[in-house]
Amino acid sequence: MRVLRAIVLCMPLLIITTPVQAVQFVAEQVTIYGGHTHRGNLYHRDDMWRIEHNDPSSIEVTIVRKDKGLMWLLMSRTKQFATLPSDASKGVTLERSMIHEIRRETIGTEVLEGHPTTLFLITVQEGQESSMYYQWWAEDLQLPLRIARKDGAWVVEYRRVKLRTLSPRLFDLPLNYRPIESG
Repeated sequence: MRVLRAIVLCMPLLIITTPVQAVQFVAEQVTIYGGHTHRGNLYHRDDMWRIEHNDPSSIEVTIVRKDKGLMWLLMSRTKQFATLPSDASKGVTLERSMIHEIRRETIGTEVLEGHPTTLFLITVQEGQESSMYYQWWAEDLQLPLRIARKDGAWVVEYRRVKLRTLSPRLFDLPLNYRPIESG
């Protein structure tokens, strides 16, 4: 159940994006999905990211390694981990353009957390259907500070963004963790 919850919380991060730009930063990530708000600390470097979840009943840490095509779900209390495949063509929603984007309309400008943003309404072709998203693009950071499905299904927001160099070791599997036994 905990593994399923972590996958659901990461789903907005694993869809609709083009390759992630080479930016390193730390931020508070707020995800609103299914009527619930989930918070975590996001560490991002190149094609790797780490989310330290602040929900008491979820996986404590998720590490995504697009370079290895996998993600690790870490449970620090038991020092166990689960390994799941990660699609290398998808990733954290940090690009201005989205995969299968077919239309982009500028709605206006807004200041979020002191950063000037441009608000876009984006239409994305998803199979036979199209979906619409709002994106608040921070011009100074060259990152989206908020992405939301127009139908309200989910919102991902990055707060207190700090650009900084991160060690690649932050994205490694801890040596003293053991795989979760199945069955």
